[in-house]
Amino acid sequence: MARGCLCCLKYMMFIFNLIFWLCGCGLLGVGIWLSVSQGSFATFSPSFPSLSAANMVIAIGAIVMVTGFLGCLGAIKENKCLLLSFFIVLLIILLAELILLTLFFVYSDKVSENAKQDLKDGLALYNSENNIGLRNAWNIIQAEWKCCGVISYTDWHEALKEKVVPDRCCQEHYQNCGRNSTNMFWNRGCFEKVEEWLDENKHLLGTIGMVILVVQLMGMAFSMTLFHHIHRTGKKYDA
Repeated sequence: MARGCLCCLKYMMFIFNLIFWLCGCGLLGVGIWLSVSQGSFATFSPSFPSLSAANMVIAIGAIVMVTGFLGCLGAIKENKCLLLSFFIVLLIILLAELILLTLFFVYSDKVSENAKQDLKDGLALYNSENNIGLRNAWNIIQAEWKCCGVISYTDWHEALKEKVVPDRCCQEHYQNCGRNSTNMFWNRGCFEKVEEWLDENKHLLGTIGMVILVVQLMGMAFSMTLFHHIHRTGKKYDA
């Protein structure tokens, strides 16, 4: 009976991690495609130019792929080394998440101020030839969220050294409308809109976070259950 339950657990873990691995492959593929062909998915931060949406998707996809591979192969082969590696990887990810979350809440005000300043510094790169992705990203977010600048549209005046704003800041959009000072611009900054969106969706984000936490804990519990069973029965495989 016990062996049957463990066999069921083994194949459940295999199927779950196979799906997990396939999702990682998909994320990695999407990230590479974004990096190669979609300049609009860029970073807003000049301090962290590699922290773009595409690179983040690639990194997450790679981590998910490796984790899913370890769990999938470790479960189907009942390999103690792979199961232990799977457990350790999940533990490291979990600890990193908890540390980052704690630091964010402890230093939330400082993080917020530094983020605002960094985004303002990035506005100066808006018209540079090597930052088309940044320009497209600002155009998209300002058009979709009906906001302008980081705190207000005057941020663009400081960054561009003249009293102009991107055309996407105009409430009535047309070519070169940002150069007409008599036009009406969106009067709310994009940072405020982001904070507002996070506050409105905090319950959804919290639920997603709890689901991720439960999945990680279940993966760790299942891997250790199989590991201890193999250890007790003396069943061994080469690493």
